[in-house]
Amino acid sequence: MTTAERTWSGPSAPERLALLRQATSIAIVGASDKPSRASYFVATYLLSSTRYKVYFVNPVVKEILGQPTYASLADLPESPDIVDVFRKHDDLPGVLDEAVATGAKTLWLQLGSWHEGVAAGAEAEGLNVVMDRCVKIEHARFHGGLHLAGFDTGVISSKRQVMA
Repeated sequence: MTTAERTWSGPSAPERLALLRQATSIAIVGASDKPSRASYFVATYLLSSTRYKVYFVNPVVKEILGQPTYASLADLPESPDIVDVFRKHDDLPGVLDEAVATGAKTLWLQLGSWHEGVAAGAEAEGLNVVMDRCVKIEHARFHGGLHLAGFDTGVISSKRQVMA
């Protein structure tokens, strides 16, 4: 299988931080009630460590982490600021259509998810696009919970960070 060359260039770290700071709601499309799934881990983090209103989109599951689920983005009680997508590649154009129809501001494709056609379509509709990045990792990294590389260093120190 040949991997297509990536030509799309996403937002910089300061731009991603701005998107996260401006957002008040996140809809997780493809949310799972299985603790072994990445979407469940992200959902747990967002509910416990952020101020976001979190919505779960999954037409099969009725509830995740005590929160109701919705069959589609159109069923949400409000337009989400960020649509965080945990769906397979071929489903991404349909998720984009739903995100545009609901008035979402940002389409965020999770780690391992890359679709240049969807990115171009989203940008043409005025949406911000982030691909191949995890909302949880980005949020924690920007808010002091992770090393810049995206991992918990496990180092506890009383030394202050030197500001240049």
